[in-house]
Amino acid sequence: MQAIKILMSAYACEPGKGSEPGVGWRWAIETAALNHEVWVITRANNRAGIVAGVAQHGKPKNLHFIYYDLPAWARWWKRGRQGVHLYYLLWQLGAYRCARKLHMVEKFDAVHHITFGVTRHPSFMGRLGIPFIVGPLGGAERAPIVLRKYYSLSGKVKDLLRDGVNAMSKLDPWLHQMYTQASVILLKTPQSLTWIPAKYQHKASCMLEIGIDQRNVVIKEIGVLTKRQQTLNVLYVGRFIYWKGMDLGLRAVAKMRANGITVRITMIGQGPAHADWRSLVAQLKIGYCVNWIPWMKQQDLLDAYQTFDLLLFPSMHDSSGNVALEAMASGLPVVCLDLGGPAQIVNNHCGRVVNVKGLNADQVIDGLATSLTEIAKSPDLAKQLRTGALARASTFSWQSVVGQVWGQHGDGYQAAIKSIAKDSDYVSA
Repeated sequence: MQAIKILMSAYACEPGKGSEPGVGWRWAIETAALNHEVWVITRANNRAGIVAGVAQHGKPKNLHFIYYDLPAWARWWKRGRQGVHLYYLLWQLGAYRCARKLHMVEKFDAVHHITFGVTRHPSFMGRLGIPFIVGPLGGAERAPIVLRKYYSLSGKVKDLLRDGVNAMSKLDPWLHQMYTQASVILLKTPQSLTWIPAKYQHKASCMLEIGIDQRNVVIKEIGVLTKRQQTLNVLYVGRFIYWKGMDLGLRAVAKMRANGITVRITMIGQGPAHADWRSLVAQLKIGYCVNWIPWMKQQDLLDAYQTFDLLLFPSMHDSSGNVALEAMASGLPVVCLDLGGPAQIVNNHCGRVVNVKGLNADQVIDGLATSLTEIAKSPDLAKQLRTGALARASTFSWQSVVGQVWGQHGDGYQAAIKSIAKDSDYVSA
């Protein structure tokens, strides 16, 4: 495979972190592992974390970092959330100017915008005039109106505002410029894919941006639900926030208890919905079977996964689903809704994806309870799903995920090679 020179735009990029910073870092590392020459433009405040990570784990010689940030006078208002979107936009403009100067020297074969991976946020890297890969992007996932029945009032307002922002962003000329200039547009979910205007659909496709380190997939025999173990031990991990769907999940647990199924649920995390969910637990009279644990260290969480029977993750509009993949790598089946990123990860061999199409909130609660009960009543099924979870998680290795774009047959690599060949023909002529 011919190695190429790739410029990567990763606003968030830091080793040892989850979410966007972790995505930026792993895409940089794995792209370089394919023997490409990789240059990453990232924020200056990521330098300390990157330097520490490199000191601990080393860095490929073909991976280079360029640190860029706005002047100090332009950074003060970003503290807190009020100015983050404007700051991010200005950073993208400045990063493009930095990239343009670098491109004049390095002559890149392709440029890849990786973080933030949000459909409504423009990147200006397409102006470099070389093959431009965008994504994977998400953020256009949407909770069906009928499933917002049990949201708090503030949750309903926030989701309506989010719907409005997504709709209005389609009018953004900079966003249209990005999609016009892109050679390849990658979307995390089918919902985000359908959000992209029709005239760009021919160069758009779906793939998740997340992966796992193959070494983290549990390979030892782990405990399974047995007939002697009468209690189904369910786990939820994540932020306590209204759109994570636990207003439905906790009601499903209550329904199981009412139907004579012995179930316990442990809630690991923190967030603004904590008080609302505790109030709901009291209202449902299931406090005796709900355990609350604040955030824990990553290794402690990985160890904890192996003490549960399954992960319940009924999120309404997660565009990725890192928690689901992480749990599966520890052998936990996952029960989720047919929405967002988790539905792209989970299948019937490793969990249950609960249908939501055409159903109201109470019907979806029934569906969650039915799926959980099915697993609780069948130790053999529980064991099969655990085995399936490990197998499914293995297909999401970082190497295979990044290889879909920058491997020999990847869309990004092919776009770059075609451009190189075209330029060579032009020079020969």
